[in-house]
Amino acid sequence: MEEKKIDINSIIGFVLIFGILIFMFYQNRPTPEEAAAEKAKQEQVSEDAEQQLPKEKAAPEAVEINLQDSTALADYKGKIGAFGFTQPTEGTTKLQNDLVYLEISNKGGQIVEARMKQYHTYDSIPVYLIRDGNASFGLQFSTSDNRNLNTEDLFFEPSMSEINGNQVLTMKAKAGPDNFLEYRYEMKPDDYMVDFTVRSQGLNGVINSSQPINLNWKLKGIRHSKSVEYENRYTELTYNNDGGDIDYLSISSDDDEKGEDVKWLSFRQHFFSSILADKNNFKSVDFTSKNLVEDESREQGFTKEFAATIPLTAEGGEISQNMQWYYGPTDVDVLSTYEELGLDDSIPFGWGIFGWINRYVFTPFYSVLSSFLPYGIAIVIMTILVRLVMSPVTYKSYLSQAKMKVLKPEITELGEKYKDNAMKKQQETMKLYGKAGVSPMSGCVPALLQMPIFYALFMFFPTSFALRQKPFLWADDLSSYDVVANLPFEIPFYGDHVSLFPILASIAIFFYMMMTTGQNMPSQPGMPNMKFIMYLMPLMMLFFFNNYASGLSLYYFVSNLITIGIMLVIKNFILDNDRIHAQIQENKKKPKKENKFQRKMREMMEQAEEQKKLGKR
Repeated sequence: MEEKKIDINSIIGFVLIFGILIFMFYQNRPTPEEAAAEKAKQEQVSEDAEQQLPKEKAAPEAVEINLQDSTALADYKGKIGAFGFTQPTEGTTKLQNDLVYLEISNKGGQIVEARMKQYHTYDSIPVYLIRDGNASFGLQFSTSDNRNLNTEDLFFEPSMSEINGNQVLTMKAKAGPDNFLEYRYEMKPDDYMVDFTVRSQGLNGVINSSQPINLNWKLKGIRHSKSVEYENRYTELTYNNDGGDIDYLSISSDDDEKGEDVKWLSFRQHFFSSILADKNNFKSVDFTSKNLVEDESREQGFTKEFAATIPLTAEGGEISQNMQWYYGPTDVDVLSTYEELGLDDSIPFGWGIFGWINRYVFTPFYSVLSSFLPYGIAIVIMTILVRLVMSPVTYKSYLSQAKMKVLKPEITELGEKYKDNAMKKQQETMKLYGKAGVSPMSGCVPALLQMPIFYALFMFFPTSFALRQKPFLWADDLSSYDVVANLPFEIPFYGDHVSLFPILASIAIFFYMMMTTGQNMPSQPGMPNMKFIMYLMPLMMLFFFNNYASGLSLYYFVSNLITIGIMLVIKNFILDNDRIHAQIQENKKKPKKENKFQRKMREMMEQAEEQKKLGKR
């Protein structure tokens, strides 16, 4: 999320820019004399072309037209059929406001360039969602004489106007004075959403409505981030299916699906999205997604290739479909303004309770903090507050570990006494736990309670638009990895650079695990080697987070430091091992009633012991 601090100078600047654009637009409009001359020229070209039209009607296919070559012009007219669609005139028309720039081509009437005016990529290039032929959009239908037409091959006549302050562009592929196929674009000021209508007039004798009429949309996601592999993890085809459910195509592999009753479909390119919506819902859509990233290559220019085929209906032989295009940031603050469409559901907050915490707790909470604090400091403050809220859970966990530590000598003694009888050893150990009022699982419960927080934050940092390109200390982008050294080679699973925040986080988690794992947890047969885990976990974190969002590594570094501090306070000032030992001894003297689960476990272990004895006889 970009900062929303608008001063008077910014407002004046926007007004001046808008005024200059209007002035340039009217200055570049042709005079009546020029318009008349251009019309006469086109009529002359048309007359020359009519004299050379071939009698045979060829099937339509994509063609390049040389406008100075009357033979090529006649060939084009032959390819699109005898319905006399608009004569080819190359050119583009621009629609833009302070947020987004769109360029629409006469050929196909489709958007050939979509550029974000307030954002740039990691290497300071403007963010393009459509450029250099990475996207296509068009209708495919059959004519009444069984010819197949694709509107991508047709030429449209543009016409600009203004309605209630909105820019309106109509693109018409004409088959006659009152017979045409029309694309209508309407752009509002300061809005990423563009109203888009496809309709036909007087083509009920041209369009064969008994055959499929398909709207085809394809797009290859352009790379915008330092790590194309990391960006590709959050590049995904998402759609609102069956009027409410959100479905996704595979992130890691090629995939295809069919959606029913689709309100919108989103080709999400991590922090930017291209979305096509219909308030009345598309009856069905066929989706495909192809992964284009095979390795982490600096030359890799694209992430995924998306495609959607949408069947349309022609009521009374005419097409009429009211839709909306969205080209803009995948920012919850922006997408949530389109409440009636629910576009903010396209953001990967996470599933179930994890997504709920991310969406309704961390995202708004961080937005408040970052509105008056530097973005990195806001992460630190949020981390401190989260750890303070979770401190009772930390206390319960550490209390359980302290009790286990007090019992360790007795557990060791049982281990020596029954070293040749694992079953008996387990029985006596469980009996000791019961008498002492200690549960070996009580330390796991606090960890489980923290899992929703952990996962919600894991999804928050890589997908939070508020962190995009926000610097802190040596990191120039909290939504991507930080770099303190570039390597002349690439280490498998690590990368070709060194990130400092993951190193600090790994060191902090190593010391945390030293305090909580190896020295406190008794070694049990069949249990994993806790010292091995103590070394493995920080190492795994170091490798995994080296290419992850630096904001997440910053969070874990600060979080583990705070947790270590809280545990030191609990150990030195709150918990008293002598008191814990005395309490355990008191618990042993009290008769303890078994619950059903404990009784069942004891009976099962006794039966197993009895079976073992019978087997030896």
